[in-house]
Amino acid sequence: MTQHSRDLSRRRLLFGGAAVGAATLLTACTSNETPAASTQTKAAGNSEGNNAPGKKVVIGFSAPAADHGWMGAIHANAKAQAAAYSDVEFKEVDGGSNSEAQRSTLGTLIAQKPDIIVVLPHDGKEVNAVALQAMQAGIPIVNLDRAFPDALASRLVIKGDNYGMGVSAGHYIGKMLKDKGVANPVIGEIAGLEIPLTVERSEGFKAALATYGFTVKNRRSAEFTSDSGQREASQLLQALPKIDAIWNHDDDQGIGVLAAIKQANRSEFFMVGGAGSKLAIDAIKADNTVLKATVTYNPSMASSAVSLARLIAQGRGLGDLTELQVPKEVTLASETITKENASSYDKLGF
Repeated sequence: MTQHSRDLSRRRLLFGGAAVGAATLLTACTSNETPAASTQTKAAGNSEGNNAPGKKVVIGFSAPAADHGWMGAIHANAKAQAAAYSDVEFKEVDGGSNSEAQRSTLGTLIAQKPDIIVVLPHDGKEVNAVALQAMQAGIPIVNLDRAFPDALASRLVIKGDNYGMGVSAGHYIGKMLKDKGVANPVIGEIAGLEIPLTVERSEGFKAALATYGFTVKNRRSAEFTSDSGQREASQLLQALPKIDAIWNHDDDQGIGVLAAIKQANRSEFFMVGGAGSKLAIDAIKADNTVLKATVTYNPSMASSAVSLARLIAQGRGLGDLTELQVPKEVTLASETITKENASSYDKLGF
């Protein structure tokens, strides 16, 4: 199956299963675990509390092009969550393939004066100025996933726990190696694009490994794509004739990583992935590759971003909180998927 086919199959799964995302964040916004789609749809149609219809609002949305399984899920989740509310008009603009294109389409969107905009930037630093422009024009920004460096550039930041992803991966690898009695393990790391969230992941990984007395022997930077994953994994395997464990930051990237491992006929190590794709979850359940676990970075955060954007635009807060306004920052927990619990995460796979 080609990468394109895999992405399409993931998107079909998303629309057929977990598309509506995390409407229940309105009552519990501390975890990235999302209930079944039927529960989510019912919640969005509930006539009580935060889900009760309110003032009609226009929510703008901008994210990079959906040329990656996780990013495709971000787009689909945001759109489906908006459709679950009768009081939301959803305006999505093309995020393009780079920050320059995204700045341009965001400028056009700002001129249309939506009530609020949800933005997942290509790069927070490069899109920061246009987010500030929106905020100064009285249009709140919900900053999704990749943070802007300026706190004034957003009303709300909602993201996965990148540092926590690294910590989860580090603890899984550290414990596994300790249990095997490996004293001086050779640990490889295949990171993603060198943007702030990737740095946070690596820092968390390093910190967790240090608690076991372990360090990363070789770190490679890929680009969150299958091709780049295969390229960097091939170089990592050539550099390290013996490996005990690898952490790959991204499961889409991991398709190429696993291809490189198979091509090199290497199997003396185990691997942990990142994000929680359906393909990764299935591979972990089948237990027929070196991939033994993945740490979640769930695209349901896009659903939550839309739900919270709606409340902000309507001047409402979260029903279970004493405070009258939606919090300034929401960080979703990173969980570890293994063979033992993989079936529980099937509906979350993108």
